[in-house]
Amino acid sequence: MTNSVRKVAAAAATAVLGAALAGCGGGAGAPDAGREARMGTPAASAPASASAATSASGSPAASPQAGAPAKPPTMAPGPNGLTPVFERAKQQTDKTVALTFDADMTSDQGPRAADGERFDNPALISTLRTLKVPSTIFMTGRWAEEYPDQAKSIGTDPNFEIANHSYSHHAFKSPCYGLPALDAAAARADVDRAFAAFRQAGALNTVPYFRFPGGCYDDQALRTLSTAKVTAVQWDVVSGDAFAKDPGAVAEQVLSGVKPGSVVVMHCTRSAAPVTEEAIQRIVPELRKRGYRFVKVSELIGT
Repeated sequence: MTNSVRKVAAAAATAVLGAALAGCGGGAGAPDAGREARMGTPAASAPASASAATSASGSPAASPQAGAPAKPPTMAPGPNGLTPVFERAKQQTDKTVALTFDADMTSDQGPRAADGERFDNPALISTLRTLKVPSTIFMTGRWAEEYPDQAKSIGTDPNFEIANHSYSHHAFKSPCYGLPALDAAAARADVDRAFAAFRQAGALNTVPYFRFPGGCYDDQALRTLSTAKVTAVQWDVVSGDAFAKDPGAVAEQVLSGVKPGSVVVMHCTRSAAPVTEEAIQRIVPELRKRGYRFVKVSELIGT
C-alpha cells in the first residue's frame, strides 16, 4: 500500500471510530470521511492465526450456489479450521489484477431506496462490459432483493462472478465504523441468507467468497464463518471511490497502488460512489497500456 493510501485510510478511520451509523451508505449528515471508511478502509492487522490461514490450496470446494458452471478454487482452512483469508495473489510476477466492486445495501435502507436513492450503478456495469473487464461483484443479499433483474443479469454474464458481502451489511466484529454488530449465530445465518437471495434472483455465477462488511474481522469472525466453507477476500489496493467527487484522484490512487496480483476494492453504488464509472474509464486503458490483464478473483486464487 502506498503512503498516500495509508494517509487516506488512516484519516478516514480516525474520523469515524466514534460514529454510530447504521450501514455502509451512512446516515443523514454523516461526514464524507466516515462514510468512505465504512466502504473500503482496510481492516486492522489480522491476528497471527488469520495471517497463517492464507496458504493456498489447489483443491476446490463446493460452491454454495447449486447450478454454477464450475467449482471455483478456494483456499485451505487455516489453523484450527479458521476461514482462510485472501488479499493478493502469491504469484506476483504475472501482471494480473482483479477489480472488485462492493454492491452495498443494508437491511434497513429500503425506505431510502423507495424515496429514490440509487444503490445500483447500471452505467458502471455497462462500461465494464464495453471494456471487456472481467470483474467480481461482492453483493449484499439486500441489494439483490432490491435489484433482482440486475442481480440476475450480472450473475448470468460470464464476464462477472458474484461473491457474498453478507445480507445485511452489519458488522461481524465490533467496533466496525459504527455498523451494528451481529452475534455469531446471526452472522452465520446472514451469509446463508445472502446466498439464498442470489438464488432467488436467478444469479448462477456465484462463487464461495466472502467480504466482511467494513473489512472488519478477527479470529472469532473467521471461526463463525468456517462452516460456510468460503474464502474471505480482502484487498491490497483501496480505490478511495466511496463518496469521492474527483474521478481523477480515484484513478490515480488505484494506478499508484496496483502491483501484479493486486485486488482493488471499489463500489457499485451510485449514491455512495458517484464517480466510479468515470474513474474506470481512466484506470482500465492505463493499466492495459502498462501490460496488465484483468481477471476475476477466482483466477487469482487459482494461480
